[in-house]
Amino acid sequence: MARLRILFASDFHGNETVWRKFLNSAVIFKVDALLMGGDMTGKVLCPIIRREDGLYESFFLRKNHVLTEDQLPQFKRKVVDQSYIPYVCTRDGYEELNKGQDIVEKVFEKLEKQTIKEWCDLIPQKVPENVKVVVHPGNDDKFAIDEVLRNHPSVIFAEEDVVDFDGEHEAACVGWSNPTPWNSPRECSEDELARKLEKTVSKVRNLETSLFCFHVPPFDSVIDKAAKLDEELRPIYEGGRPVMIPVGSVSVRKAIGKHQPLLGLHGHIHESPGIYKIGKTQCINPGSEYTEGLLKAYLVELDGKEIIRLQRLEG
Repeated sequence: MARLRILFASDFHGNETVWRKFLNSAVIFKVDALLMGGDMTGKVLCPIIRREDGLYESFFLRKNHVLTEDQLPQFKRKVVDQSYIPYVCTRDGYEELNKGQDIVEKVFEKLEKQTIKEWCDLIPQKVPENVKVVVHPGNDDKFAIDEVLRNHPSVIFAEEDVVDFDGEHEAACVGWSNPTPWNSPRECSEDELARKLEKTVSKVRNLETSLFCFHVPPFDSVIDKAAKLDEELRPIYEGGRPVMIPVGSVSVRKAIGKHQPLLGLHGHIHESPGIYKIGKTQCINPGSEYTEGLLKAYLVELDGKEIIRLQRLEG
C-alpha cells in the first residue's frame, strides 16, 4: 500500500489568510489529506455602523474609524485578518446588540455559519478532488457550525467520529476540552471527556495504525504549557517571565497511554508547539500564531505502522 501523507493544523480562529494557506498546502506538499483539528472560528464581533450620511464608523483595536463606502472592503479585510468578525449594521442594529447577550449570540452564530460556508466553498478552487479535507470543531467553536460542515460536499465532518484515510489509517477525532477559564462551548468535566474519547475510540478498527486527533493535548506534556492566570485572568509573572503550567487533559493522556495509537494530533495550546511521547505514541502540537497570519502545521507521512516523517512547517 502507498504511503499516506497528511497535513495537520489547528486553531485558525477565524483568520481566512491562514485557512487559505492551509488549503494551498494540499498542492504544495502533494498530500492525500488535510486535517483541521478545531477552533476554526473567530471569537470577537466587530460592529461597523452604517450612518445616515453614508459613512461608516467602527471602534477597532482601540481606535475610532470613520470610513467611506470605498474604504469599507479593505477595513473588513483588516478586521478578518485580526480574527474578528465584521458586522455591518445600522445604529438601531447596534443598539439591539446591547439589549442582551442572547441577541449577540444569534448574530454571532449567523455570521460564523456564513463564514464557514464561504471557507468551505474555497475548497474546490484550491484543493485537488482526490485530497480529503477533514474538519472537526474545537472547544471554542459553537455548535451552529456543525450543520454547515456536516452538509458541505467538500468536507468530511469528523467530530466524535472516526475517518478512514486509506483503508489502513484512521483518525479518531474529538474537539471537546477539559474545563478552561473561558467557559467555551465545547468543554466538559474530565469524566465526561473520558466517556467521549472512549466512545469514539471504540469505532477504530486497528489502533496500531490509528491517529487520535484530540483537540486538547495530554496533561503534563511539553505541548500543553500555558501561562498561569490570576483571578482576573491575567498572566502571572515571576522574574519578568510568565509562569507556565500544564493545562492539558488527564483523560486524553490516559486514553493515549491505554490505547497507544500510532500518533496523537493536538492543538488548543497555541504557545506550546512540539513533540511529546507517551509510551510508543508520538504526540504533536503545531501551535498557532493566527493573529500574525501564519500557518503552523505538521506534515505527517505514514507507511503502515511506521511514521516516516513528522516535519513541522511554518509560513
